[in-house]
Amino acid sequence: MVTGDFKAQVDSLWQAFWSGGVSNPLSVIEQITYLLFIRRLDQIQKREEEKAQMLGTELSRVIYPEGNYVEDVPDPTDPQKKITVSYQELRWSYLSDMAAEERFKIMDNFVFQFLQKMASEGSSHNKHMKDARFGIPTPQLLTKAMDIIDQLPLDTKQDQKGDIYEYMLGKIASAGQNGQFRTPRHIIELMVALTAPTPQDVIVDPASGTCGFLVAASEYVTNNHPDVLLDDTLREHFNSTMFNGFDFDNTMLRIGSMNMVLHGVENANIAYRDSLAEETDKDEGKYSLILANPPFAGSLDYESCSKDLQRVVKTKKTELLFIALFLRLLRVGGRAAVIVPDGVMFGSSKAHKELRKLIVESHKLDAVIKMPSGVFKPYAGVSTAILLFTRTDTQEGEPCATDYVWFYDMQADGFSLDDKRQLLVSAEQQGVMPEEPLSADEHSKNNLPDILRRWGQRATTERERARTEQSFCVSKDDIVAAGYDLSLNRYKEIVYEEIDYPAPKEIIAELREIEKDIAKGLTTLEEMLG
Repeated sequence: MVTGDFKAQVDSLWQAFWSGGVSNPLSVIEQITYLLFIRRLDQIQKREEEKAQMLGTELSRVIYPEGNYVEDVPDPTDPQKKITVSYQELRWSYLSDMAAEERFKIMDNFVFQFLQKMASEGSSHNKHMKDARFGIPTPQLLTKAMDIIDQLPLDTKQDQKGDIYEYMLGKIASAGQNGQFRTPRHIIELMVALTAPTPQDVIVDPASGTCGFLVAASEYVTNNHPDVLLDDTLREHFNSTMFNGFDFDNTMLRIGSMNMVLHGVENANIAYRDSLAEETDKDEGKYSLILANPPFAGSLDYESCSKDLQRVVKTKKTELLFIALFLRLLRVGGRAAVIVPDGVMFGSSKAHKELRKLIVESHKLDAVIKMPSGVFKPYAGVSTAILLFTRTDTQEGEPCATDYVWFYDMQADGFSLDDKRQLLVSAEQQGVMPEEPLSADEHSKNNLPDILRRWGQRATTERERARTEQSFCVSKDDIVAAGYDLSLNRYKEIVYEEIDYPAPKEIIAELREIEKDIAKGLTTLEEMLG
């Protein structure tokens, strides 16, 4: 979350662009992202240099090689002069020490050219960056922006670049219409931990935005499978084919592509695609894991919607069409963790019921995690749930893969559920796998560790829990009997505590005793005043 001094710094950065003549909000976000990207590239190179020096080895990753980037080229400000620019002069730390005019000249004429060419030809990053343009109009604005960014505490262990983007996006009046709300980092990490990506997975987010899910999945894989980058085959898969993201906003594609490169994925497949409008034949059954929080903007016109998806579910509602898309994209045995609006769980239309029946009868519905409506505040107050399912393609007459569905009633995610979204636990007790254990009282403020722990027990001890508990299992037969209703409240039982109220006669007797005490007190007071 962007709070306190961090918030004030981002506000001043935003204001600097507006007062400096950049008035388009998305242009502001894009230019700030470029600057964050350039700074991060320098940080990565510095880290590699320090590691190589400490170990006495060669650099394992070189972004800025030694030598000259260009030699004896015409000076952009004076064609009669020739200049030479080294790779080192393209680095953030070198640019920061330059005079304002010289810095602006190098950034405008060489740094963005370098960004466009740094990825291999034909890569998705190269494809999106070829249209990247330096849009800061003056040396003064560039200097001010770089000075502010230099002060931002961009911890490489957290997605603070995404936090900055989320906060700035909240300033744009059209953000709610575009559906470009970033999923909170800790919710993304929960969904990734529940699905536990492996080095063999092929992962897709069909509405990738800034690629937050793909970034978190890449971090999970490298943290839990450190050998993935040591094996040539797995490393090639990790860098080129494991991560796939689709969006139809070119700005989002550039930002997402840069985000993946910054997190060590060299050539992720981040591509332009309207996932609901294009036919899905070429990608059917291609992916083993889907992680997504797609935009649920209402309805689409039948003519613009993929006929493939219409064959799965006849509807114009985007929340249902996306689930149909997920089922087509998954390979048999592939799993999904996706965020859906609550209406998907209990909607009464024919399309709602048919889609829920399809997931339960023809595939394996694993879990429904109900989330509190404040999770997406202050940008949206919509009630949502995390749906986890596996594609099985169970045929009629075959044993159904869905046996029990695990339900969890998430009541707290570590932050207040109002517009302020203040942290309720210490930083060490935040998230899915906190550094410090949580007490029972602290659990009531952060349910995420308990969700992950109980998810692992859903086929054992969770089956024995009563439906009065925060989590419990419901048999497939009970779900069928309820008309495939998947809302948690449909199955949760509430225990009403019986209170032994005193009988009316006893209450009257107590009141009379109180009356006597008052009268006695008044008599005593009168005697004292005498």
